[in-house]
Amino acid sequence: MRTASVSRDTKETRISVEINLDGTGAYDIATGVGFFDHMLEQLARHSLIDLKIRADGDTHIDFHHTVEDTGIALGQAISKALGDMAGITRYADTHLAMDEALTRCALDVSGRPFLVWDVAFDRDKVGDFDTELFEEFFRAFAMNAGITLHIATLYGSNCHHIAETCFKAVARTLRKAVEIDPRQANRVPTTKGQLGG
Repeated sequence: MRTASVSRDTKETRISVEINLDGTGAYDIATGVGFFDHMLEQLARHSLIDLKIRADGDTHIDFHHTVEDTGIALGQAISKALGDMAGITRYADTHLAMDEALTRCALDVSGRPFLVWDVAFDRDKVGDFDTELFEEFFRAFAMNAGITLHIATLYGSNCHHIAETCFKAVARTLRKAVEIDPRQANRVPTTKGQLGG
């Protein structure tokens, strides 16, 4: 099974992540940031990647360090669990609707990290969560997972829905991209012989 554990300890946060890429979408998440927990639960449930995340951060300052460092640790865990990426589907894309909001996600599990973020919020916060932190999370995640990640909300007006479509679209796309393609026969899906830099 493709599993990994990562711990990240700094003066600002203490993060631990356990994942199983071949799971059922089970989750056990506690970051101290309620809306963020809700989004990470969506990520697990709709990717079918089992996630256990614990975060203890300096939330008395704000949520920035906790959110960014969780993205770093989760990305590192994904990369570690993927190993040499032999047999994976690699590319995937999804259009995901939630009521009035529609978000598109496309990604390449390439070993070459990049984020394109084309998502706009007309409010600074969803509850007590700063909407600018969604981009920070996905950037930290993409850079440390080694994936090229494009997220674009095509339309939507409810900020909760927009955020949720982003997480669910990434989840569904990640699920397809990391699945084992039986036709690959354990080959790395590239003509270069290896993925990465």
